[in-house]
Amino acid sequence: MAVRVPASSANLGPGFDVLGMAVSLHIEAGFGNAPAESNEADEKHPLTIAYRHAGGKRELWVRSQIPMGKGLGFSGAARVAGCALAHAEKHGTDQRIFDAAKPEILRQAAELEGHPDNAGASLYGGVVASVDNIAVRVPTPLDPAVIVWVPEQQTSTKESRTKLPVSVSFADAIFNVGNTALLVAAFAAGDVSAMALATRDRLHQDLRFAKVPESQNALRAAISAGAWCGWLSGSGPTVAVLSSQEMAQKIDDSLPKNGTKIVLRIAQLGAELFAI
Repeated sequence: MAVRVPASSANLGPGFDVLGMAVSLHIEAGFGNAPAESNEADEKHPLTIAYRHAGGKRELWVRSQIPMGKGLGFSGAARVAGCALAHAEKHGTDQRIFDAAKPEILRQAAELEGHPDNAGASLYGGVVASVDNIAVRVPTPLDPAVIVWVPEQQTSTKESRTKLPVSVSFADAIFNVGNTALLVAAFAAGDVSAMALATRDRLHQDLRFAKVPESQNALRAAISAGAWCGWLSGSGPTVAVLSSQEMAQKIDDSLPKNGTKIVLRIAQLGAELFAI
């Protein structure tokens, strides 16, 4: 039995700990006969920790396309996969039963993550707003290219959070609430002209960009080349930008050479169980 779960980009600028987008890199994991190019997931792996947390008893294998510590939701996807496999161990792969269990799987994964945005996107797919372990997909007619620039260094989300302020001004709170609402509306309406303004942030990005100025330079280069909008993916150091499919190569070419550049899409399917 196995599960396939997409990576995610979180925050989307102003939607700190609330907005997430599933993207087309995946982790696969399961129990039983391990497929080629997979590895055993030991007891320290976030996949196994989540699986045990949700009541799983067996040994797991894993294979992943998602880079670790780069801001593309590796831990969130792994924890969703572990909780989903614990569910499958008890209830099988019936999709209707799995869909009904998703709120509980999100609660379990977010409990380990500390926030639901990455886990919500990986579990449900698409663009997702998650608050208090309730996740709702944001409908959108858009099918953009999602171009990510991934530098060599890693970022610790836990450490990054210690650098953020414990309180913010009322004006900054209003700024982020307004832009988050505008961004959700822009996705729903397919209004790409609003997205550059809607992805502005005053809560976390500038503080995090100060530690990775090359990531901020990559974002500026992509916007100058014609990207609709962009943001620091999660706590970074990866930068994600959106554009039309036609402009993707030009934007890819504009990004700095000292990082990995990947052209992705929004992953419309979230976690999928299947038998092997």
